[in-house]
Amino acid sequence: MALSLPRPHRVDVQIAVGSALAGLALWGLGLHTQTDRPLGTTWALIPLFVLAGLELLRRSMPQTALVIGTLALLADQFTDGNLASIMMFTDIMYAAVVYGTPAAARRIPVTTGMITVAVTIGFLAWFRDPEAILVGVITGLVSFAPATTGVLVRTHREAAVAARLRAEQTALLAEMDRVQAITAERARMARELHDMVANHLSAIAIHSTAALSLDDPKTTRDALSVIRENSVEGLAEMRRLIGILRDAGDDREPAAAPTLGGLGSLIGNARTNGLDVTLDDARAPDGSKLPAPVELAAYRIIQESLTNALKHASPGLVTVAIAQSRRALEVRVTSPYGTPSGPRAPGSGSGLVGMRERVELLGGSFESGPESDADGPDRKVWRIYATLPIDPSDLDPADEGVTE
Repeated sequence: MALSLPRPHRVDVQIAVGSALAGLALWGLGLHTQTDRPLGTTWALIPLFVLAGLELLRRSMPQTALVIGTLALLADQFTDGNLASIMMFTDIMYAAVVYGTPAAARRIPVTTGMITVAVTIGFLAWFRDPEAILVGVITGLVSFAPATTGVLVRTHREAAVAARLRAEQTALLAEMDRVQAITAERARMARELHDMVANHLSAIAIHSTAALSLDDPKTTRDALSVIRENSVEGLAEMRRLIGILRDAGDDREPAAAPTLGGLGSLIGNARTNGLDVTLDDARAPDGSKLPAPVELAAYRIIQESLTNALKHASPGLVTVAIAQSRRALEVRVTSPYGTPSGPRAPGSGSGLVGMRERVELLGGSFESGPESDADGPDRKVWRIYATLPIDPSDLDPADEGVTE
């Protein structure tokens, strides 16, 4: 099987060709780095071409090129030498640190530094002449200097790569945050739209079905009256939501979100739609002002519970109970559980999901499902129970009407 060498980089080819031509020019002019060597001048061409060939491997096989290049440079010391050979060796040393493995990049500068010190001390002890230090200086310039330069360049490149990776990660995290924010906003808008409109549309669907199925002018008029009232209120709610979502260019403030102060109107509207509803508000008459998210969540939970009762509950009493302490607001809605006797509107199942999401966003607990009625073991009711935490620091310290 033939050995397949990697294709050299275009820049490496240019370096190899340029260095070889420069070395030939110096050799032709008779410019050598040393004289009176055992081998003649012609022998200096062999290390020259070997090092030029190794330049082609400076990126793909840097450590192999360094080992062979070191042997070629040592062989060059037995010839008259060539400046181009020395320059190519320094480039191969530099490339071995820049393009080699991380272990080699750490090891080569230390090794060349120790060699430089050893050569300096050795020649100084041999010649016993301060000029022997120049040999150590030349050794350092040929080996240690390009190695340390390679370390600096490699460190700078790695820092640039790390900075680019951090920037890409930051951009990725920012994009993930943006997507999550958009998803959360879409879910919030879906909950608001469902809670605001579902009640009115359910009433319209039920009463329109009754008006179409019963041939009674009075029933038809009453149904149309309820349909008109719910359609007007639903349209107003839609306009309020659109006003909040639209980026208006004027100074108009968005309409206020519903609060528990509007429970009377909500219960009255449910009664108009045909529900038998009672409200048990156990909060103190001068109860403290609840945080806006808590009031909105409680209002929407009650609104959706009444909508579900209108669509799915069997005839009977629907009870809405509210209790407040300094740490939590409790909402409980019970409705008769069974098969409705009259027309019913289809449900999507998203109402319970939306209520649970509202409660979980506030860190509360939510339960829903059928259970036995306390008034009769054979009867069942559908119970909605939500606990909405309240931060005591959000309450009015002067309020003494709310207790633990």
